[in-house]
Amino acid sequence: MKLNPRDFARLVAKPDLGLSGVLIYGQDAMRVALKRQELIAATIGPQGEAEMRLERLAGADLRRDAAQLLDAVKAQGFFPGPRVVFLDGVTDQGTDAVQAALSDWRPGDAQIIATAGALKASSKLRKLFEGAKTAGAVAIYDDPPTREEIEAELTRAGLTQISPDAMRDLTALSRVLDPGDFRQTLQKIALYKHGDGTALTPAEVADLAPASHEAAVDDLLHAVAEGESAKIGPLMVRLHAQGVAAVTLAIMAMRHFRSLHAMNCDPGGPSAGIQRMKPPIFGPRRDRLLKQAQGWGLVRLEAALATLTDADLTLRSSSNAPSMAVMERALIRLAMMARR
Repeated sequence: MKLNPRDFARLVAKPDLGLSGVLIYGQDAMRVALKRQELIAATIGPQGEAEMRLERLAGADLRRDAAQLLDAVKAQGFFPGPRVVFLDGVTDQGTDAVQAALSDWRPGDAQIIATAGALKASSKLRKLFEGAKTAGAVAIYDDPPTREEIEAELTRAGLTQISPDAMRDLTALSRVLDPGDFRQTLQKIALYKHGDGTALTPAEVADLAPASHEAAVDDLLHAVAEGESAKIGPLMVRLHAQGVAAVTLAIMAMRHFRSLHAMNCDPGGPSAGIQRMKPPIFGPRRDRLLKQAQGWGLVRLEAALATLTDADLTLRSSSNAPSMAVMERALIRLAMMARR
């Protein structure tokens, strides 16, 4: 049978021991691995691996010994409880071995949980699981997690007291992080909030989110957009010492002011425009950018973009002017514009 993500979520919440096997496939190996871990943990429980109720087989090994899968499915465990045979990285070449194991499967045998990469609709392996009455296949796509999936992750992490604004920021964070990084971030937040009865706040989400490698550049761009020209020189010296090139600063400054410009171009104003930004903006940075967009206005932002374009052209030309000096002068000019 063909399973959709909602069917799979129900299967994780309440494993069906009457299924002979489940195929989890997709382009993103990390997403597939996380879903596989969830299903195996739900099926055999937290002590399943310690009680030897989980056996791992490599899909490539089926070419040398096709019978080992059926042997593993039929093996008797030392401890009571459901058993799982995890078949990792199976391909169409292993279809015959999997078909033999599924055909001979009986209640009480180990359930087969197989993973694969991206499979076309014509894949023999995919057709086998989708066409079986007692087995299923689910495709894992690179789509952002749904609200239900985020809530399930929060529950697993032990996070129950969450303010609406913090939930909004967590949802935005889930769309910019890899699934594994997002799960680790939730675990870090849960550890931080352990024993704390207060609700999670947006500021805490921002503080505990993975630090961006662009954080130092952001400090510079915020100083520029907020008219704090005195901070520009010291920040430029620090960035130059870190090896950040002037052209890189020009590109990131252009990106920053284009974002402010896009917010102002929205028919609903900057408040509506920031809602449509991709990737999503969350936490205190959201409020800061919104205030900048409202303070600059559309006309001055267009002038700022023209100034940055001129600086970028100078940097990319054959001019002998020191590149960092050209960029610093342009940024100071923008900071002075912000004060008007």
